[in-house]
Amino acid sequence: MSQEKSHPYHIVDPSPWPFVGSIGALVTMIGLVLFMHQHGYYVLAMGVFLVLLTMAAWFRDVIKESEDTETYTRPVMFGLRTGMALFITSEVMFFVAFFWAFFNASLFPTEPTGGVWPPKDIVPLDPFDFPYFNTLILLLSGTTITWAHHALLGKHDSDVLKGIGFTVLLGLIFTSVQAYEYAHATFAFKGGIYPSTFYMATGFHGAHVIIGTVFLMVCLLRAYLGQFTPDRHVGFEAAAWYWHFVDVVWLFLFVSIYWWGSGL
Repeated sequence: MSQEKSHPYHIVDPSPWPFVGSIGALVTMIGLVLFMHQHGYYVLAMGVFLVLLTMAAWFRDVIKESEDTETYTRPVMFGLRTGMALFITSEVMFFVAFFWAFFNASLFPTEPTGGVWPPKDIVPLDPFDFPYFNTLILLLSGTTITWAHHALLGKHDSDVLKGIGFTVLLGLIFTSVQAYEYAHATFAFKGGIYPSTFYMATGFHGAHVIIGTVFLMVCLLRAYLGQFTPDRHVGFEAAAWYWHFVDVVWLFLFVSIYWWGSGL
């Protein structure tokens, strides 16, 4: 019987990486529990290594697949874009939960907070200090990643590298500023409902910035190697969508948690 492909869809080849990744995630969680109970970090390090190995190898395989026009047909690329859109939607739901907790506590202050918001023993961060600077950083990064996208569509390779490179740099600056801000905050995560919702929402967003920065670093390398073309750059599109999602979430965080939530 003929083995010639008779449909436009991609049937994934057998791969060891889902199994290896699952083992890595299990070992990481066990190692994390052991680390929290003062039993060393060796199991945790081994689990993290397995997860990173899975990511690198699996991403390598996906990139190789993307270079084959018979594998990544238009329906396949449409499916990948749809999958990324649904993934971002699921991430939005995480932040809906965090904002819900914050607004529930702030709009209806209870006795433990002193009946006011912010709680009496909390000194909020000045929203127009580092948070405002980080807002400008992310807004600027949104323009640089858009510049890179338009440059890619126009076949301006040098501008693609500049746009992605500037975005990566701005992402690193944002993370550094937020780390400095956390180090000098006057409240700790365990200090009540305000610190817990504050750190959960802003910290989860910070994790997304780090992930998005790594995502863009990979795109920067792929762009340097000439792996993107104007009509075939799904990986870059996914990274750009993810970065814009990070930008929009930060605007909500700045306005609601930093500015309005500070009581100014």
